[in-house]
Amino acid sequence: MIPLKNIIDIAINAGQKILTIYEKNNINVSYKSDQSPLTEADQLSNHIIVNGLKEFNWPILSEEGSEILFEDRSKWNQYWLIDPLDGTKEFINRNGEFTVNIALIDEGVPMAGIVYIPVTDQLYVGVIRNNLFSDCEYRAPFALRSDHASRGLDWSVLPDFNTDTVVILGSRSHRNKLTDDWIKEISKIHPDCRIESRGSSMKICALAEGSAHYYPRFAPTMEWDTAAADAILRAAGGLIVKANDKTPLNYNKTSLVNPHFIAIGHGMKME
Repeated sequence: MIPLKNIIDIAINAGQKILTIYEKNNINVSYKSDQSPLTEADQLSNHIIVNGLKEFNWPILSEEGSEILFEDRSKWNQYWLIDPLDGTKEFINRNGEFTVNIALIDEGVPMAGIVYIPVTDQLYVGVIRNNLFSDCEYRAPFALRSDHASRGLDWSVLPDFNTDTVVILGSRSHRNKLTDDWIKEISKIHPDCRIESRGSSMKICALAEGSAHYYPRFAPTMEWDTAAADAILRAAGGLIVKANDKTPLNYNKTSLVNPHFIAIGHGMKME
């Protein structure tokens, strides 16, 4: 089995290297074929994570890696799914809301996830199955958070839920009419609602820790955008469901584009 601490160290190392670029006066930005931004930090983080994970002998699928055909991916039972810098736009805009995401996928299900927030030095970890790692102190499923990740892991167990006011999270860049219509409907169930915007996979982690309760996403995302935080949310008792049929989000599909989805915190209901 793999030491979970080794994977955590890889995520923190990548995040700390990202910070060295974030703190520069100028950030050089190029654009991929789909017009999404790419920075030196994306590429450096990808290099660190991929090199670190290679020793564990599972395939690696990364946002910044070369394209891998479904014909080849379909043969994978377990693999690493990574987003070396989730929230590149937030990184460029210097609002701090970007993360490093590492997930372990098993038969289309995110079984473990690590999300590291470099600017605040916060780390989220979730594990669904307890025979994946050699050093897990908790019976799976479990979700943990450390507020001092790079200075020694001072863990607290999630979640700590507060539902007095229901917090609905939205993307900073992709709010649309479908989202607004959904919020109107859910407000009939939860009249005391507050709408907040956050970047990257921090939204799903907020659901896992109970500081928010719903995150509707009616705009495109990729599997690497959600996988790590999805595992953390599942371990905390929440779930991401497809908007059309309310079944759980699944991974390693023919297309790596996620369908529209709704992320739901522990204990919350959706009619």
